[in-house]
This record gives sequence, C-alpha cells and structure tokens, in this order.
Amino acid sequence: MRNHTSLTSFILLGLTDDPQLQILIFIFLLITYMLSVTGNLIIILLTLMDSHLKTAMYFFLQNFSFLEISFTSACIPRFLYSISTRDRTITYNACICQLFFTDVFGVTEFFLLATMSYDRYVAICKPLHYMTIMNHRVCKRLIFCCWMITLLIISPPLSLVLDLDFCDSNVIDHFACDANPMLKISCSDTWLIEQMVIVCSVLIFIMTLMCVVLSYMYIIRTILRFPSAQQRTKAFSTCSSHIIVVSITYGSCIFVYVKPSAKEEMAINKGVSILTTSISPMLNPFIYTLRNKQVKQAFKDLVKRIILLSKN
Repeated sequence: MRNHTSLTSFILLGLTDDPQLQILIFIFLLITYMLSVTGNLIIILLTLMDSHLKTAMYFFLQNFSFLEISFTSACIPRFLYSISTRDRTITYNACICQLFFTDVFGVTEFFLLATMSYDRYVAICKPLHYMTIMNHRVCKRLIFCCWMITLLIISPPLSLVLDLDFCDSNVIDHFACDANPMLKISCSDTWLIEQMVIVCSVLIFIMTLMCVVLSYMYIIRTILRFPSAQQRTKAFSTCSSHIIVVSITYGSCIFVYVKPSAKEEMAINKGVSILTTSISPMLNPFIYTLRNKQVKQAFKDLVKRIILLSKN
C-alpha cells in the first residue's frame, strides 16, 4: 500500500496548537465518542433482542447504527491518541486505510439513508404489501447493494491517490487523513483525481438525494389524502426521525463539500468535519429513541431485564 516515493509517514496538524484548548477538545470528543458508541450499540442490541423491532425499518436502523459506530471509530480514536500523546505522525499505510474506511462508511450511510426513505415510502404508500415487498431477503440485498455501489464509486479515485507523489511536504492540514488536504500537498498532477472526486461526490449526492426527495414527495402526497388529522400526524411521526437524520447528514455535506475549498476556509471545514464525525453519530440514538415509542418501550424492557438479572 505504498506509493513509489520514499514517504513513510504524514504529520496531522489537528485543530489547534493551544494546549488548554486541546484538553477541552479531548474531553469533548471522548464524551461524544463514548456516547456515540454506547447509544448505537444499544440500538443494535435492542433490534436484535426485541421481537417487536424485527421489521425492515429496524433492520436498516441496526445497519445504520453499525455504520455510525464504524465511521466515528475510523477517525476519532486516532485523533484522541494524537492529542493525548502529542504524537501527530501517522504512517502512510495507516493514513490510506483511514481515508478508505472513512470514505466507505460515510458514503454507504448516504445510500442507506436513501434505502430507508424507500422503506418509509413502501410503509406509508403501500401498507398492505409492506411485509411482502420489504421482506428479509430484499432488505439484505438492499444493504449489500449499498456497500457494493459505494465500493464501485470510490475505488477509481482512491486507486489514483495511491500513485500520488509527496515531495516537498508531508504535513496534512487536518485532524484525519482526508482527500482534499492530501491533494494539496502532493507534487503530482492532481487534476484528474480532483475531477473524479467532484464527479463521484456529485453522483453520490444527486443519486441518494433524488431517491430521498422522490420518496417523500409520494409520502407527503399520500399522507395529505388521509381523512383524519390523527392519521396524518401518526404517519408523519413515523418519518420524523429519518427526516431529522437526513437533514443533519445532507446539511453537513453541503456545508463542507459544496463550499470552495480555499486554504483560508480549511479551518472552518475542519470544525464542521469534527462535528460531523462526533456529534452526528451521537445524535442518531437519541433521535430514534426519543421519537419512537417502540424503541423507547424496548429500551425500558431491556432495563427491567437487566435489573431483574442483577437482583437474582
């Protein structure tokens, strides 16, 4: 996994050189990381154990929670280690691995969110056929497709990154290995990779967003035809958690990647990136738990079981 230069490591600049601010960032990231992993593991556990959470929606939620844990774990622990030890160096192989996994988990989330929007469309627009259309085999195939499409899209630009030369500098102006700051310090011609990254990003964004928008256009049209306000409220509430997560994910993506990536804006982008990799995975369990009666009930049942087992 080495390119043909003699480069063996990179230096990640992180977010700040201020020691006091670094302590605050470390505490903040450690708390959010622990909450993210714990919360998403609880959701995975609930969907595996509770018989009421065996529908397609919870199967997709289980996979989304796994992706959130994987995504935040791909970069936050390494950054926490860097702050605590003040060792900012990362090997070339480790950097490429981090770039690969953050891209794979992040992009797969977009396709999974699009799949989850289709699930909501079937549940509301075709309720009588929901269990038939969204059976377990179909759900597993959809998850498999999310992973395969992601790998097919990101493999070409990533393979070109492996051939980059780094002659003058090995200092990456970021807290993790990211494509844009790596391209900036390369002495190779990066025009082709930059164009491929833009095309792939737009393709992923447009494909998944179109699926989400079309699904919710049909959902809203169907809900507005419901005769009673109570039915409409109940139908909207089943989609509210997904809508919130979609808004956070796409909003962060627009802010980070659609803005011009000038050097003076790198600090802002790093700040938003740290929130995306730490805050968003932490919010997911709270959004789905607090706004879903079945998940809340399953959590209460799990707590009761643990208390009973501890007494025995």
